[in-house]
Amino acid sequence: MKKEAKTAVNQITEGVIWKQLLLFFFPIVFGTFFQQIYNTADTIVVGRFVGKQALAAVGGSTTVIVNLAVGLFVGLSSGASVILAQFYGAKDDDSLEKTLHTAFAFSIIGSIVLGVIGYAGSRWMLQIMDTPADVLEDSVLYLHIYFIGMLSNLLYNMGAGILRAVGDSKRPLYVLIITCTVNIILDLLLVIGFGLGVLGVAAATVISQAISAVIVIVMLLKTKESYRLIPFRIRFHSRYLKAILRIGIPAALESTMYNVSNLIIQVYVNKLGTDTVAAWGTLSKIDAFFWMVLNAFGISITTFVGQNYGAGKFTRMKKSVRICMIMALFSSVAISGTIILFGKELFGLFISDQKVLQIGVHMIFRMLPAYSIFVVISILSGALRGAGKVLIPMVLTCGGVCTLRLLWLFTMVPRYPGIDTIMLSYPISWSITATLFVIYYLKRFPKSYPEAGQNA
Repeated sequence: MKKEAKTAVNQITEGVIWKQLLLFFFPIVFGTFFQQIYNTADTIVVGRFVGKQALAAVGGSTTVIVNLAVGLFVGLSSGASVILAQFYGAKDDDSLEKTLHTAFAFSIIGSIVLGVIGYAGSRWMLQIMDTPADVLEDSVLYLHIYFIGMLSNLLYNMGAGILRAVGDSKRPLYVLIITCTVNIILDLLLVIGFGLGVLGVAAATVISQAISAVIVIVMLLKTKESYRLIPFRIRFHSRYLKAILRIGIPAALESTMYNVSNLIIQVYVNKLGTDTVAAWGTLSKIDAFFWMVLNAFGISITTFVGQNYGAGKFTRMKKSVRICMIMALFSSVAISGTIILFGKELFGLFISDQKVLQIGVHMIFRMLPAYSIFVVISILSGALRGAGKVLIPMVLTCGGVCTLRLLWLFTMVPRYPGIDTIMLSYPISWSITATLFVIYYLKRFPKSYPEAGQNA
């Protein structure tokens, strides 16, 4: 492997682990926070100024479908982030450059495919999910506009993923602060000022995503580092595409299974009526503040493991997993506890309808106490992915979380119908899967390693 010396010290492979984890983590979590703010702003604006049907249209089945589409791509593109982190840690600039341009070619083609399929299949997907009739048309409208803007969405995600893979989590944060501000202004202008309702919310989201994509691409075009984007070099390099897909396909399957199980759960929720759909969609906005923190820890440990794996520092890699797990568990308890404590007030920000409010607060008390269980799955899965070990985590997740959850829905919900039975599928499937991950990690990881870079 060709290596080129760098003058700057790579703190991820050299610095104090807990400090570097936090320095890397905080920009990610703040960035996700601002991303969540502009997603939440959509929900608050339509819930307060349009009505509960519009709230259900923006936050119910549409959210599940969007997460399914974007999650599929993000899963595939995670292979690029892992490979980039490993090559950056190994200081292999030639392989880094070819992987980066292959990743951008993949993003462009992927956005076209997902955009066309999503636009054409929106109504069909909503109908098979039993979306309530009074929110169907608004949901179709929202998805059509969202999928038209798929290119900018995927280009931003890929560009931000590249920056984080090389240890730069600050600039994606700056981008999200800008686009969050733009989105909120556009929400207020288009929905309240011009009365465009769901159309205005969707347009504000797509415009904001386009701005974020442009800014990230400009950052990569202007950098003098080894991860510089050069447009005429964007093409597929078969060796690196295979490396990306070797890691990305299992991650994409895992993400797809997650979202398919959530889609089926949404079908069961939809059968309970608009009030429950609105409460369920609003809960997804409130608990997103928990998931954004956990996701930031997951990205952090994947990058730390990937770069130290590439540098051949396996003891440091294991230590970073332990430290990250402790920090993530502590954070999860604090956040879920806060949401439980102020559940009624948080729901009141989104909706004034008392029936929806009552259902939502009940959901919080039933769901949030179990959220810390998922921390184990997220951190160990991210660590294994960073080392290029993706097949077993995918099998554990798809079998433990997704398949068991679906079996629960198919067997128990018909016997004990209601939202409580549906929600119980989460802690049961999480507990079993977390146990399997701990067993696998302790017995198999890390046992032996190839030389850094052999994953590609």
